Amino acid sequence: MGYVHVEKKWVFPLVITSLLCVFLFATSFNVGLVSSLRTINGIFAIIPSRLSANQTRPDFAESKLTTASPHHDREEEEDRLPRFAYLVSGSKGDLDKLWRTLRALYHPRNQYVVHLDLESSVEERLELSSRILKDSMYSKMGNVFMITKANLVTYRGPTMVANTLHACAILLKRSSDWDWFINLSASDYPLVTQDDLIDTFSTLDRNLNFIEHTSELGWKEEKRAMPLMIDPGLYMLNKSDIFWVSPRRSLPTAFKLFTGSAWMVLSRSFVEYCIWGWDNLPRTLLMYYTNFVSSPEGYFQTVICNVPEFSKTAVNHDLHYISWDNPPKQHPHVLSLNDTGKMISSGAAFARKFRQDNEVLDTIDRELLRRKGKRGGFTPGGWCSGKPKCSKVGNVGKIKPSQRSQRLRELVGRLVSEAKSGNTQCK
Repeated sequence: MGYVHVEKKWVFPLVITSLLCVFLFATSFNVGLVSSLRTINGIFAIIPSRLSANQTRPDFAESKLTTASPHHDREEEEDRLPRFAYLVSGSKGDLDKLWRTLRALYHPRNQYVVHLDLESSVEERLELSSRILKDSMYSKMGNVFMITKANLVTYRGPTMVANTLHACAILLKRSSDWDWFINLSASDYPLVTQDDLIDTFSTLDRNLNFIEHTSELGWKEEKRAMPLMIDPGLYMLNKSDIFWVSPRRSLPTAFKLFTGSAWMVLSRSFVEYCIWGWDNLPRTLLMYYTNFVSSPEGYFQTVICNVPEFSKTAVNHDLHYISWDNPPKQHPHVLSLNDTGKMISSGAAFARKFRQDNEVLDTIDRELLRRKGKRGGFTPGGWCSGKPKCSKVGNVGKIKPSQRSQRLRELVGRLVSEAKSGNTQCK
């Protein structure tokens, strides 16, 4: 019985081998080649293959050589244009300010995360959610997302950094199709159209990071780096001020501290590094900055400048126009019509900070963005279609940069040239 079992075990391999021999024999004499191929194909048809569909198409090779259609050309052109991922955040009483900023920033190519923190009322957050759900453009495009589980955010503590990282993680999860992350508050406003911004960034290396930074801490060394504080926002539901603890600490030696602006334009590759932290530095620094005053002004700068892979990508500017005291106080000046000339001549893409519905915003809408309506209208661009204008999405790969974008291109060009020289990077 054992002998018979061994014999049966070899029956199937013997049949396969015999068929292959027959095929090779017939092929060597160029006899019955077509029928042999059909036989072999019939045998291997019982084994699923992803290649079978391509093998049986007579035009498979030729299809790779055909000239791309105009439709494909348009897709390739669109793919060359960058996309942005925004966080627009606000607090108590900021609903209408945030909504106006979001409308002014909107472009169907981009991704948007909006957040009203826990200090805002439940009614405000529900109203924001309702506006997004009821807006026909946002519903159709699906590129505006609200963080419904609100975070408590205090600027002086680490909760703003935590909220920014939260938004980054959401944007990475929601879409693989964006190139730069931009964080703004409800008190920010754009000075250029999204078409201007897209056009300016379309020629840039997509690994560049626009982040103001310096290692010259100055008065911040004594007032911010060495004191130790606790932010109740990490564990309380109600916002309260930070409190100080003893003893003070010395400056770190394992890494070098940098400081700068809390507002940034970060590359997707750097954002991924901050979230994944594969060498653990982002997490180590996050723990260090938990007890650091105004950590949003130092965390991302210290991360990027302590990693050689990314330090060379840092461009020393936040692309904002901001008016500060000297030395800077906790908050910058509130901008008004008197600042319009300086804002425009700066070439910056954004400015802060503004009061709600200040007349200077109407001037920016009218003269810089060509936008109508404080709450309703979008900033016009090449994508706009339908009546009224921008009520429908046309070609999202079509952009119409304005003449005013020239100042932004000149600013960015100069900043990138300075960064390439190495004189302004992480020093």
